[in-house]
Amino acid sequence: MTLMIICAFVFMVFIGYAVTIYNGLVRVRNGVKLAWSNIDVLLVQRHDELPKLIAVCKGYMQHERATLDSVARARAGVEGARSAGNVASVSIAEGALRSGLSSLYAVAERYPDLKANDLFKNLQTRISSLETAVADRREIYNDAVNALNVRLETFPDALVARPFSFAPASMLQFSASQTSDIDLKPAFGS
Repeated sequence: MTLMIICAFVFMVFIGYAVTIYNGLVRVRNGVKLAWSNIDVLLVQRHDELPKLIAVCKGYMQHERATLDSVARARAGVEGARSAGNVASVSIAEGALRSGLSSLYAVAERYPDLKANDLFKNLQTRISSLETAVADRREIYNDAVNALNVRLETFPDALVARPFSFAPASMLQFSASQTSDIDLKPAFGS
């Protein structure tokens, strides 16, 4: 009888420990989802600002259709990757968008009236601040991903994670050119 009580006690402790690990893994996984949703909000905000920027530019840049189309296509690419929740595709699409915006800002140098337009300046500032916020949130997201992935690989968490199909998450990484600031001073005379 005593042996059964001891076995039952050990079993209950084991189950309690497994439940604690499982709940911890759920918290970390949800932390990754929360961090991604914070990035997603910023991407949507920037996504909403880009058509306004393109519309302002269209009035001034009659002969720069390719540049404007490039930004529009890149915007659609980011939206598609973002909507699918594909972190790797977001990284690639962000590179194309950043390149398109750099080209747009460089072409704007040829249009003094556009550079002086308050709406253009405000939109450019808003988009740049959203890019900075995305970079800040990317760091938080990657920290959350790292915490999840470490827990999934360490003992005893891995013993609980595998049967419940906890999957590692992907880091959101940008190339060096994507993380460097776009130098707008030459383009806008600031």
